[in-house]
Amino acid sequence: MGTHSLLLTVITFLPLFSVAALLLLRSEDHAWIRRIALAASLAEFAVSLLLLRGFDTTTANYQFQEFHPWIGQAIHYHLGVDGISLFLVLLTTFLTPLAILCSWQSVQVNVKGFFIALLVIETAMIGVFVSLDLFLFFVFWEMTLIPMYFLIGMWGHDHRIYAAVKFILYTMFGSILMLVAILWLYNLTGTFDLPGFSGVQGIQGMLQSGQVMLPPHTELLLFGAFFLAFAIKVPLFPLHTWLPDAHTEAPTAGSVILAGVMLKLGTYGILRFCVPLFPEAAHKMAQPIAVLAIIGIVYGALVATVQTNLKRLVAYTSVSHLGFVILGIFAFNVTSIEGAVYQMLSHGISTGALFLGVGMIYDRRHTFEIKQFGGLATPMPVLMSFFLFISLSSLALPPLNGFVGEFLILIGTFVGHHAWASWAASGAVLSAIYLLWAYQRVALGEITVEKNRTLPDASVRERVILATMAVAIIFMGVASPIFTRRMEASVKNVIEQANPPQDASRHVLDSPVAPLTQKYLQKDNVSPELHAQPVLARIAERRVQQ
Repeated sequence: MGTHSLLLTVITFLPLFSVAALLLLRSEDHAWIRRIALAASLAEFAVSLLLLRGFDTTTANYQFQEFHPWIGQAIHYHLGVDGISLFLVLLTTFLTPLAILCSWQSVQVNVKGFFIALLVIETAMIGVFVSLDLFLFFVFWEMTLIPMYFLIGMWGHDHRIYAAVKFILYTMFGSILMLVAILWLYNLTGTFDLPGFSGVQGIQGMLQSGQVMLPPHTELLLFGAFFLAFAIKVPLFPLHTWLPDAHTEAPTAGSVILAGVMLKLGTYGILRFCVPLFPEAAHKMAQPIAVLAIIGIVYGALVATVQTNLKRLVAYTSVSHLGFVILGIFAFNVTSIEGAVYQMLSHGISTGALFLGVGMIYDRRHTFEIKQFGGLATPMPVLMSFFLFISLSSLALPPLNGFVGEFLILIGTFVGHHAWASWAASGAVLSAIYLLWAYQRVALGEITVEKNRTLPDASVRERVILATMAVAIIFMGVASPIFTRRMEASVKNVIEQANPPQDASRHVLDSPVAPLTQKYLQKDNVSPELHAQPVLARIAERRVQQ
């Protein structure tokens, strides 16, 4: 097989190639290390923008595909992007230069190792988003863990070792289950390739065409193995306990990358693998998963409200906001899934910006305790003005970016699940409470700690970082069609893979086993229009056998 383009290879490995230049420098050449890392990340962002120029919005097919044999006949180097992964790649390349820039002065120990870790993790995260071979996907997935482990464990705060070990143990447990599921799928299909290439059928085609039939219990087990790995990464309640510790102890750049991109690996995996590969199991588990998502939305908001540590407060907002993403996915509605993808992007910008602001405050006061602040808007009016603007974005104030994703999720979910949307909407109200109250305690009122009176305002470098994030927030809020138009075809394709067309459902319901099938669907409160062959065929077949 040949290759259509080398663009994705360049985008994926350019940060890794730049690591070689850093390795040639002496460890004490801090200025040049920072410059080369920043230049490489900016070049990476510029190259990634080429994806927009050649992207076809009318097709749901993977684009910019590259396909080469890699290991034997089973494992291939297969890359591609669609409307879902496109913007996640751009989010990664957008946030990495800002993460490097925010560490310009705060990181003074083992500077070379720090920036090497950031560039390696950028390659790994992009690799996850563009991999179309399950083995290659798993390689990049595991590759993200080690750099983040070192970012937390070596450059973190007081309890960094505890947080780093907790992070690696949680995520490795999920990875083991996913690896077992990947090997199981290979044993069934004889390939690791997800969509297939040039007429050769991949895993997705075999499952959806009925060429490979999964017994219900097998499909449920495979769905569970993939979902648990991704749910830990999101993290979905109650698998979230590693996240506040990791965020609190990580350096600012680590928190930006972790919240901005790494958590999206989990939601992306659910949307890319769990829903289209195992549609019957996904529908069967939709209600309990939605309940966990709603609990996470409310629980994360309530726990954030009572935090006394500003960085930990921001960490719990991710538990709440990403619960909206999970809810949107399992509402199985085009609008809700578009909202879920948009919320991934929006959360990456807003929460990443919140961590940047918290990091800038920490650089001046070396504490995250809210009681040590108060009245900071007096000595730092520019920094606190940006922090307020970002907080308004995070609480979904229209017309900023946070509003678009949450609103699409809620209206899409409300179509079929009024109660789900009603409970989830309470999270939007609670987010206003904890964010505005936190801002009031940090920025407003009288200065209660004397050393806060002489704190310097945002530097030129910090203003550039915050202004860049502010522009992105406004742009996503007012120009959402630029994003949704490019993701629409891919989202509809996911819906079609998870929900069979109506004619297929009618075909099954008109068959001799129609009464049994109808009884089964009514028993499970499932609409026939939400399922297609071979899903309904398998349902009917099992009922006949019973």
